[in-house]
Amino acid sequence: MAETATGPDLAPDPLEPLPALRRELRTGPLGLSGREAARRLAVYGPNEVRRTARTSLGRELLRQLVHPLALLLWAAAGLAFAAAIGVLGWAIIAVVLVNAGFALVQERQAEKAVETLARYLPAQAQVLRDGQPRHVPARDLVPGDLILLEEGARVPADARLTEGGIEADLSMLTGESTPVERLAGPGLPGAPLLQEPNLVFSGTTATEGQARAIVFATGDHTELGRIAALSQRTRREPSPLERQVKKVAWLIAAVAVAMGAVLLVTGVAVGLPLTDSLMFAIGLLVANVPEGLLPTITLALAVGVRVLARQGAVIKRLSAVETLGSTNVICTDKTGTLTRNEMRLHSTWTPAQAAEPEAETTALVRAAAQCTTVTRENDGRLHGDPTEIALVEGAARHGAPPDLTERDADRRACFRFDPRLRLMSVVQQTGPDPLRIIVKGAPEAVLARLADGERAAEARAEAGVLAEDGMRVLAVAVRELPPGTPAPAHRQDAERDLRLLGLVGLYDPPRPEVAAAVARCHRAGLTVHIVTGDSGATAAAVARAVGIGTPNLHVVAQSEQVDDHELDHLLRPPGTEIVFARSSPETKLKVADALRAHGQVVAMTGDGVNDAPALHRAHIGVAMGRSGTDVAREASTMVLTDDNFATIVTAVESGRRVYDNVRKFIVYIFAHLTPEVVPFVVFALSAGAVPLPLTVLQILAIDLGTETLPALALGRERAEPGIMSRPPRPSGKGVIDREMLVRSWGWLGSVSAALVMTAFFYVLWRAGWHPGDPTGPGTALHHAYLTATTATFAGIVTCQVGTAVAARTDHAALRDIGFFTNPLLLAGIAFELAFTTALVYAPPLQHLFGTAALPLDAVALIAAFPPLVWGTDERRRWTRRHRRPS
Repeated sequence: MAETATGPDLAPDPLEPLPALRRELRTGPLGLSGREAARRLAVYGPNEVRRTARTSLGRELLRQLVHPLALLLWAAAGLAFAAAIGVLGWAIIAVVLVNAGFALVQERQAEKAVETLARYLPAQAQVLRDGQPRHVPARDLVPGDLILLEEGARVPADARLTEGGIEADLSMLTGESTPVERLAGPGLPGAPLLQEPNLVFSGTTATEGQARAIVFATGDHTELGRIAALSQRTRREPSPLERQVKKVAWLIAAVAVAMGAVLLVTGVAVGLPLTDSLMFAIGLLVANVPEGLLPTITLALAVGVRVLARQGAVIKRLSAVETLGSTNVICTDKTGTLTRNEMRLHSTWTPAQAAEPEAETTALVRAAAQCTTVTRENDGRLHGDPTEIALVEGAARHGAPPDLTERDADRRACFRFDPRLRLMSVVQQTGPDPLRIIVKGAPEAVLARLADGERAAEARAEAGVLAEDGMRVLAVAVRELPPGTPAPAHRQDAERDLRLLGLVGLYDPPRPEVAAAVARCHRAGLTVHIVTGDSGATAAAVARAVGIGTPNLHVVAQSEQVDDHELDHLLRPPGTEIVFARSSPETKLKVADALRAHGQVVAMTGDGVNDAPALHRAHIGVAMGRSGTDVAREASTMVLTDDNFATIVTAVESGRRVYDNVRKFIVYIFAHLTPEVVPFVVFALSAGAVPLPLTVLQILAIDLGTETLPALALGRERAEPGIMSRPPRPSGKGVIDREMLVRSWGWLGSVSAALVMTAFFYVLWRAGWHPGDPTGPGTALHHAYLTATTATFAGIVTCQVGTAVAARTDHAALRDIGFFTNPLLLAGIAFELAFTTALVYAPPLQHLFGTAALPLDAVALIAAFPPLVWGTDERRRWTRRHRRPS
């Protein structure tokens, strides 16, 4: 047989009647034969999660090395080698390679997530072949195999139970830590695949019980394989910062090349020797290349990553720090993120006719605690379902602590929770007393089994009230059997003719800090949506408790049924916050896609394997560090070590601060490009009558020496006042914009250029120079020329000091943040001045960089530059703050 009736690419319907499924898979109760399994393995391929073909490492590396800013750095390195400064050339090459390495690591994140998925598959599987149980490699399983599952075994493929039952841990798929019961039997009509009570899935674990199951999907056709395919298709897109840096890099390159070409022709046209014109063009290119920009951005983002890690948010991609600052929508889970994930018994209700309400309440909570399977560990902690733990702890708080050992000793039968019936029941007997049946479950299921339905309507109404208050509601009922009656053998004989004891309301309280965090989101203009698998009433109650949806909260009760058109309609009105209830991980992906289509920058939380595609798709995928799966953490951009929503808001605030700081040091770096370019323009336009006021080596000393530490220190600047009181920046607005370029190149750069040219001409004129006088080696004015170029160099450095102080604020005055509040900047300025002093006065460096010692009057002139640069910018910002609309 070459293939089954379904074919290798057409999976059978696992929910059809079991005889029909067996016929379709051509298998029986004895499993497949060894030969048939081998034939099917050739048709279907191995049972493993496969990766798409990787782009070659060399090609990916080449793509990073030809990034436009990298090309500019390559050009700078080439010029450094041409100028015989090999150390600087190699340093620039090292910067290019380090940044390319960072980008290469980021590109591999999706593939790492898929590799993590593969680790969930067991190495061996127990299977029935030729009617005999065998252990075979899990990769050799095929559709139609009959597998044997027992406690502790990892499910090797998607399968349908044919005999027995297990409790399965589906947390790696659903993110829910509570094991669920899976039983052989009919399915639930209309239920999502992951909630079908007779199906188990590849990579999940059997925590209890024994069962047999027929494999209906292997490899890429499993849920695990489908998620892997989605994770590989949802490739990461460049962050706003990456797009902006690339755009500005091309702009800088175009400006440099255009200016060089135009002024080269101009220099030749006005009679400048070709050699001098070429030297001018090379100097102009070096002056326009911000060699320190890329490493400074990288290191500043790395600092932001370290700061966020201390605050509980581990950032896995450097550029994501900046993306956080532009986030305007947060899509969050409910359980464990908004709430404590600590279910508690919050409310009780007993029938109104109870003569002794307190005694009835005690009887209610004691019975509820008896109907549990919670166990106590050696260290005294309770282990089991969080809901049942809440019942046991709640009974203790009501003065009726259950003895779990005695409970188990008195138990005569236990019918575990059935998701189809939504019930659990136990048969207890204390001493010589008659048998007593205790049933707990969904109110509608329990109330339908009462012997007297008189109070059912009242109980249903009360259950609705409790649910609207955000509680999970359970009904508890009992039945006393006549003396001598044996324990029922079947649950249908036990769960009937019941007497209602009452209702219990279980509540997972919101984290106390979440309400304040949501309020901060709203002040900052962020929208918060809840995407949860819980019911709409429960999720809406939690939303209102923490301030989400105030005043407009929209609840989508069955979000899986919402199509793209309806989703667009829901998300379009501004200011409306939505609860997407009864959602699946596919809903998260759909919501992320819709929000991106609307131009929103989205942060999305997730913890299950199925969340991986949505985490990839969101701009910021946020995984849970405590409760999340390995796959979710690999697929995410940010991991919360405390699983706390408030940490997301803190990260957004830090992202805004980092964004502001990146703008500050870009202003600082760009501001001295103008005073570096202007000397070459003056040289060219004067046709050489004015000697070059600055040398190429001095430019490199500025760009790779004096500017780096102050730029890094600006990356550590504190947040300006009101950072979380302003709306998110528009998604189309980049880090580098027209206003920034006007401030840096136009205002700060022009003021600096005027000052440094003043210093250059002052030194020359003091020595008696006139335009056209020779200043080359051996001439009388050569030493004066060296001193003048040194004054230009030192003047640019001191103007950098004034620019660094001015760049600390964008709108506020310096006094609002304080002059001494950034000690790292003060240390960077001190280094900058010490480095410059060494270049000016140390003889070996004088010879290397063509500098000469400055006289005191020139030093005094240059020392006035910092307050002049800062003061003029402070005045400009003051005017802008106080300008009245016309």
